[in-house]
Amino acid sequence: MRIAFIVDMFPSLAETFILNQITGLLDLGHDVRIFAGARSTESSIHSQIDDYGLVKRTHYHNEVPKNRLRRAIKGFLLFITLFPKYPMVLLRSLNVFRYGGDAWSLSLFYKVTLFLRQGRFDIIQCHFGQNGNLGALLKEIGIHGKVVTMFHGYDLRRAGDKGGAMYARLMSGGDCFLAISDYTQRRLVALGADPSRITCHPVGIDVNSFPFRWTLPVKDAPSPITILTVARLRKEKGMSYGIRAVNILMRNNPDVAIEYQVIGGGPLKEELEKLVDELKLRNVVGLLGPRNRYEVIAALGRAHLFLLPSDSEVLPVVLMEASATGLPIVATSVGAVNEILADGKSGFLVPRGDFEAMAERLDHLIKHPEVWVDMGRVGRKAVEARFHVGRLNKRLVHIYQELLG
Repeated sequence: MRIAFIVDMFPSLAETFILNQITGLLDLGHDVRIFAGARSTESSIHSQIDDYGLVKRTHYHNEVPKNRLRRAIKGFLLFITLFPKYPMVLLRSLNVFRYGGDAWSLSLFYKVTLFLRQGRFDIIQCHFGQNGNLGALLKEIGIHGKVVTMFHGYDLRRAGDKGGAMYARLMSGGDCFLAISDYTQRRLVALGADPSRITCHPVGIDVNSFPFRWTLPVKDAPSPITILTVARLRKEKGMSYGIRAVNILMRNNPDVAIEYQVIGGGPLKEELEKLVDELKLRNVVGLLGPRNRYEVIAALGRAHLFLLPSDSEVLPVVLMEASATGLPIVATSVGAVNEILADGKSGFLVPRGDFEAMAERLDHLIKHPEVWVDMGRVGRKAVEARFHVGRLNKRLVHIYQELLG
């Protein structure tokens, strides 16, 4: 099969679930091309980008000449080159009465020609609802391929009060909606998606890339105890709650050496640094910034406990990674977190925003290190059973084949 991926940015350190799908489909023998809205601004990238030659497979659909004259001249040359083969598709992309400014500015025309020059696709795999809208628009204009859209979390929150209106074109023209959890499926139905076009299919991880943390039973808590969070520093990740929980934990355990490491960048970094200073936790809390995949795996292997204090989540991949490593987890009971974490078995669920409950559960784990290994084994087994990306990618191919008939 020829598969086009439409994504926001590529490559992206935070979106390993997309990378896992792309490389998995290539391993299975399919031809994958990537159409991204923006180039990565990150200095560090996953080694798989080079290993699989993904840069050569990536095209940026928002890049058009800024100079109007140059844009028009290049557009004219593309038009006369492609018109004999795709006359109606090109004319539809220039329909200002239907598509307004996107057609007038030639933005839509350039997107369409970018796809046409890559040939026909069987599947247009869109990640996040806004890219599904683009996929449905391209299909409407005449780009070939079944439009499959995987919804995650940001796109569902983004709909807000607008409900299904934000994704009206997609709900009408999309061929398949992939819900990564039961929670996502319910939200999609509420947004107006046809239930018959929704398929539950979670994102996953390569479990074999995450060595199990424990080789021996833990009888006594090590010193220092490392608590780890991997998350973007954004409001929905609830990082201020995590820092406040660690502050309480430190007060209640003055004789215990604790370090809290946070991997991830984002707009709230300065605000969180101020909170760390206000609570006098500079020697305890380390805001380490973004790290690549291998650095995250190494950090998971060094940590003892994992904390995810999110205000909002759907199906957080990082919890799969922490569970695969065997870390006992404290996380908020939001979205579909309970589909990964078994409360009381592989970790503990606490109410959203309740940093006192986070501190209490972390305190319990610190005082009972003998449960860490058993919790870790339960978490690892659960991820192997449900979220192993190799198995999921084979199932994704089957979904595509069913769609193509």
